[in-house]
Amino acid sequence: MSFRGASADAFAALSDKLGAVDAASVAAVADDLFKLATVLREEPSLRRVATDVSTEAAAKQGLVRDIFNGKVSADALDLLAEAVGRRWTRARDLADALEQLGVIAVAKSSGEDDRLATELFEVTQLVEHNDELRGALSDPVRSAADKAALLRDLLDGKAMPATVRLAQQATSGSHRTVGAALNAYQLVAASVKGQGVAKVRVARPLGDGELARLNEALRTQYGQDIHLDVIVDPQILGGMRVEIGDDVIDGTVSSRLEDAHRKLVG
Repeated sequence: MSFRGASADAFAALSDKLGAVDAASVAAVADDLFKLATVLREEPSLRRVATDVSTEAAAKQGLVRDIFNGKVSADALDLLAEAVGRRWTRARDLADALEQLGVIAVAKSSGEDDRLATELFEVTQLVEHNDELRGALSDPVRSAADKAALLRDLLDGKAMPATVRLAQQATSGSHRTVGAALNAYQLVAASVKGQGVAKVRVARPLGDGELARLNEALRTQYGQDIHLDVIVDPQILGGMRVEIGDDVIDGTVSSRLEDAHRKLVG
């Protein structure tokens, strides 16, 4: 999820404000931010007032404090008040920003290592490769609460609480599918730890030494630590395909064979 113009400036300021929240409180703040994002999406009249540039910032801040005082934590309410006092490029950006701030808060509460990013990738793979589960999570008849409960029951005791929380949020956020939400959340979780994310497709599992060399090569090229999501796909025959953002490094045998075939028939 990316923001442009005034929304990007507002989100940057809110991210700085979130960074000042006490570490012991940040997980609770995340839950409140998710709740506030949901309310703003479900209440278009409130969203319009909260993002109306013709209304004084102090009036909007007073309104949201009156509405949500005692219903969310003081830290979350301060973040909301700061948010409605700023300009947004699109009205929907306000709720989207609160959701993303919630993801950042969950990631901050998850500890120092990159386990959260690893588990989010594993849950994404589980959803994408289980037709029954994917169907249940995309079923328009099922409520978001029902879908969240399904993922909670599936993951409880098998994944970090932070992973379970984000998997549940993926059923009711702004993303088109649960898989798309999990992918986006993983990027945020990695960025909180100062990492980029590379999807690495190989024909066979990589050894620790191979992973370390690949990680070092990518870190040198991109100037930051890289979290590796390794996907074993025998169809590529050999070699490796690496995707980082919009960059694709394709050194697979299957792609080289396809190139050779195109040259022969061309």
